[in-house]
Amino acid sequence: MLFCTPEHRIFLEKLLSRYGLVVNWVADGQAIPGTWFGEPEAGIIKNQLYVRHDTPIHSALHESCHYICMDAQRRAVLDTDAAGGYDEENGVCYLQILLSDYLPFMQQKAMMNDMDEWGYSFRLGSAQAWFDDDAEDAQQWLLNYELIDVENKPTWKIRQ
Repeated sequence: MLFCTPEHRIFLEKLLSRYGLVVNWVADGQAIPGTWFGEPEAGIIKNQLYVRHDTPIHSALHESCHYICMDAQRRAVLDTDAAGGYDEENGVCYLQILLSDYLPFMQQKAMMNDMDEWGYSFRLGSAQAWFDDDAEDAQQWLLNYELIDVENKPTWKIRQ
């Protein structure tokens, strides 16, 4: 599993700044504000992402993608619980896989492996099988909100 190590810091900050997200680095051993799943998982409060060096990259991208995928009203009061429905959650998972290609140390295969290792649950048994064979609805949801384009690339917009 890949983590938010000092070597990865600049890449993660650069990627997420495109969405107006600010990465806050929490000192080792300190509590992570806004974490829904508990430490060492990432926390999110409004446009502030909180990670430690032992926070998995998939967790940082997952919480970031919730911010990207939620509507402006929820985003304005976001504090720990991203909420959202089934379709949004699928869009979040799909987008985090796409965004992993913009982290040179990650890429999609590593992201999907980490998602499986953590315990993401997909009907087809793995993130790879879901992404390849069962995620058309997630892709369409992202297209509908103009979060990706027809070439399956991020538009670098947040949901309005």
